[in-house]
Amino acid sequence: MQRAARTRAGADNVAPDCQGLNFYTLDPAFGSILRHHMAPDLHAHLEPHLQRLGALAGGRLDELARIADRHPPILHQRDAFGRDRDRVEYHPAYREMERIAFEDFGLHAISHRGGVLGWAEPMGALAKYALTYLYVQGEFGLMCPISLCDTSAFMVARYADPDLKARVLPRMTALDREAMWTGTQFMTEQGGGSDVAELSVEGRFEDGGWRVYGDKWFCSHTDADVILLLARTPDGGPGSRGLSLFLVPRHLEDGGRNAYRIQRLKPKLGTRSMATGEVRFEGAQAYLLGDEGRGLRQTMDQVSLSRLSHGVRAAAQMRRCLNEALTVARHRRAFGQPLRHHPLMRRQLMKIMLPTEQALSAFVFTARIMELADGGDDTAATLLRILTPLIKFRTCRDNIPVATAAMEVRGGNGFIEDWVNARLVRDAHTGVLWEGTSSIVALDVTRRAIPKAGAHETLAAALHDMIDAAERIPGQFRGTLAGLVDRSVAFAAEVAAGPEHESFARQASNALYHAMTAVLLACEGTMMAADGGDARRLLLARLVLDHRLRPRDPLTLGDGPFERAAGDLLLADEPASLGRVTATLAL
Repeated sequence: MQRAARTRAGADNVAPDCQGLNFYTLDPAFGSILRHHMAPDLHAHLEPHLQRLGALAGGRLDELARIADRHPPILHQRDAFGRDRDRVEYHPAYREMERIAFEDFGLHAISHRGGVLGWAEPMGALAKYALTYLYVQGEFGLMCPISLCDTSAFMVARYADPDLKARVLPRMTALDREAMWTGTQFMTEQGGGSDVAELSVEGRFEDGGWRVYGDKWFCSHTDADVILLLARTPDGGPGSRGLSLFLVPRHLEDGGRNAYRIQRLKPKLGTRSMATGEVRFEGAQAYLLGDEGRGLRQTMDQVSLSRLSHGVRAAAQMRRCLNEALTVARHRRAFGQPLRHHPLMRRQLMKIMLPTEQALSAFVFTARIMELADGGDDTAATLLRILTPLIKFRTCRDNIPVATAAMEVRGGNGFIEDWVNARLVRDAHTGVLWEGTSSIVALDVTRRAIPKAGAHETLAAALHDMIDAAERIPGQFRGTLAGLVDRSVAFAAEVAAGPEHESFARQASNALYHAMTAVLLACEGTMMAADGGDARRLLLARLVLDHRLRPRDPLTLGDGPFERAAGDLLLADEPASLGRVTATLAL
């Protein structure tokens, strides 16, 4: 006799989250695109490590991140003897996440030295950010200290004198967490954030050495061993030209504490696992890096690294949000059927999917261009000059509505801290603040990257080359892509032509990002169709054009037939051939 199906009740009706899933295998497009851009020998070597980190991100790392978020760091300013020690206490979960990042995967050192993950040479940006993308899907907060360690090592390697470099850099890139020296950068002050001309912390040459005085206001990774900061020197003059770059060690050569104090830790909305504080320098011993008065120019060298890192982190968080939303939509039933079958829910899922896939394409492409620029390619360096602000600007902004929409898919449970969605929403807001607000980054595109470097023209040429090389893009769609690239670049140039157009800087940056990602998605669609028969990224390219670059009348049904057919294919669990996708594009 056949047993009757058990009635769903209570907890059976609560949709699960992504805990326990492998975030690498869950994202086949990522694997395909990475394989296309990465050297075959490196990819073959890295593949098992990506698999391992994908499993950790959805498993143990995810568990630790939830615990660390509930137990933020605690500042102990004095020890039992009354001595100033400024010790930051972290939960054991945070320390275990550090060991995974620094020891198991060497994320801070992978671009600086050989021997990480068994690879003889330093790996390039693409490998580093591919691992970052997976790590952040489990834990976002700690990636700030990891990135700061990476960029601090970059600055020390480039600007420290040989003796200081020999003493500091090997410790900063060590793979033993207990032996390594962590790095950070303190730039912001109460009166000077994006407007660095207002910075007032002083560097004075006293008794044969440099000393630093004053307060820094946003100090992420507050208790790092090596601090890089901008300070104003007496002979430097006013404005940004008076700033010099200094290295301030936490401990002196005799083992004693340097002369600065952590005033407090910030009670932050997000990244709660990581310590951000306020620091007062009281004549701290410091070392000048490079030439006096060139601090801002030197600091800008690491901005591309930091901004791309933020773009990768936003891409990773959006991927986690998309996976969470899809998991809920598959398991949650409402009004007699799974959520994924309801047309309005399918539209919401597509709104989460589109910026998520754009961000994936953008970061992989930008990381590859960074590798070429690091190898001495001048054209790539010019292209990178506009790519890093574009990716930072748009992905960090997209992350916020994506996180909110994914929380809404889960419903009321998404608002409860037992689930990951609340943390994703809180952390999403970080990206629009760190390394320049959205307006500052957009102005970098229209005031500097375009008029000073002509980077928009380099971007246009690169996109047209990609369109021309992707011969399997359908003919009419190919022409549409090319035309919107030209219009976007022309609009951005017009905005950059004069200060009276400043209010359109965000709009111009949006246009360039969307034109770029539409081309990338289309080319990836043809590439993936050739590799494994899945051309669906072409559909995403069309959606970018329709929803981001073309005018739409809000009082019409628009491209209903295409959007419904595209949604059916994109939300399905199986690939779609180039022929089927081409037919759908024609709707």
